[in-house]
Amino acid sequence: MTDDASKKPGRSANDPSQRIVAVASGKGGVGKTWFAVTLSHALARAGKKTLLFDGDLGLANVDIQLGLMPKRDLSTALDGKGVLRSCITRHAEAGFDIIAGRSGSGSLASLPAPRVERLQRDLIALAADYDRVVVDLGAGVDRIVRQMATRTGRVLLVVNEEPTSLTDAYAFMKLLWSQHPEVDIRIVVNAAETPEKGRKTYETLSKACANFLKREPQLAGVVRRDNRVREAIRAQMPLLSRSPGSDAGSDVERIAAQL
Repeated sequence: MTDDASKKPGRSANDPSQRIVAVASGKGGVGKTWFAVTLSHALARAGKKTLLFDGDLGLANVDIQLGLMPKRDLSTALDGKGVLRSCITRHAEAGFDIIAGRSGSGSLASLPAPRVERLQRDLIALAADYDRVVVDLGAGVDRIVRQMATRTGRVLLVVNEEPTSLTDAYAFMKLLWSQHPEVDIRIVVNAAETPEKGRKTYETLSKACANFLKREPQLAGVVRRDNRVREAIRAQMPLLSRSPGSDAGSDVERIAAQL
């Protein structure tokens, strides 16, 4: 799929929704949130004004990974106690803005469709003030994930080499494309032993899509397995701050440059 072919019908390049990049995964445990955090940091380091939006409604943990204790989070806006803009927290060291979710609040995961639509409109309006908005979606392909993924410029689907990750990623694409064929989904292979093995993982998934869905997602990039990722998460620090020359950090910066 070329970049021209991936543009949504009826949307111009100036549409703020085209600045939104959603990060998704078919299953949990593949490093989706870590990738969203590191991608946001990489974009900020490249001079892009960036907002990281924790859209994992109900199981949010962006703030936990970064060691933040925001005064306001997404629930402030959803409860009608403030506008979405008022929920922004600045990560001064990393140089990007964050709208945190509320970890462990299952009530957010059952939002009615009109509330999600309003949230999408507010986020798109906010995107007009940024070069890039990175949305960390919930794992899986439930209603809210699908709804949040549709009004974006691109979906980066994070996978690893585990068979369950690939089968769940395939199910994600099959369901989302069946309802919204215009969505541009691209694959990020995370925690690959080598770039070559990462590409083989992508090719396995891509061939399944070609055979059964009659279309193939592009490869956004391969992120190598790196012990410094776990160290950064344990320290609640961005990888590019703790280990700026790491293999995984460099790989994410290459993906950010392509955006």
